[in-house]
Amino acid sequence: MLTDVIKYFSLFVIFAIIIVFCSHKASAEEIHFDNTKYILKYSIYNPTSQGYMNEYFPEKESPASWNKMIGIYYYVNEKSPIKFAKEMDKTIEEAENSVLIKFIENKKQDKAVVSFLVNNTENGRNYFEYNVYKYEKHPGKGTMMLKYAVKYFCNDDKEIAAVGNMIREENDKYMEQLIVSPIPPIVEKEIGQNK
Repeated sequence: MLTDVIKYFSLFVIFAIIIVFCSHKASAEEIHFDNTKYILKYSIYNPTSQGYMNEYFPEKESPASWNKMIGIYYYVNEKSPIKFAKEMDKTIEEAENSVLIKFIENKKQDKAVVSFLVNNTENGRNYFEYNVYKYEKHPGKGTMMLKYAVKYFCNDDKEIAAVGNMIREENDKYMEQLIVSPIPPIVEKEIGQNK
């Protein structure tokens, strides 16, 4: 009788582990952020960072054509998230088409968040890409980066001013959301290279 109890308990534990593993795997390929569901549509090993990069897009968007995206990037050899974020900050400030909005660091937790705008064109249309990057230590080795990006297409100066005001008003909200959001685990498989 005791062996039957142990047998059923063991089966229950194995079943529970399978459920947790499957739900964890599913959650890594789907992210919910700011009331939008994002699906993993691009994943590739990056030889430069020696880690995977995962990019998530809303259901009807793709890596080739998107307005919103979430990115998760793993940099195996970057030991200091704050130092890495400061290097990005310097790159943003030196670029002609970028402007830094805000840089926040937490030395105690070794985390940093950067928000910035990039001005660009796509198919002859002018747009501003709003970005928020969060840098933190990987649980094992290196640095993780969580990225939230939105493209705002503008036809005239009035629309540019409206986008600027909206970003100024919402920047702290999105930075805070990324600060409190845990970085999902990296999915280590090749997805969507031909899309």
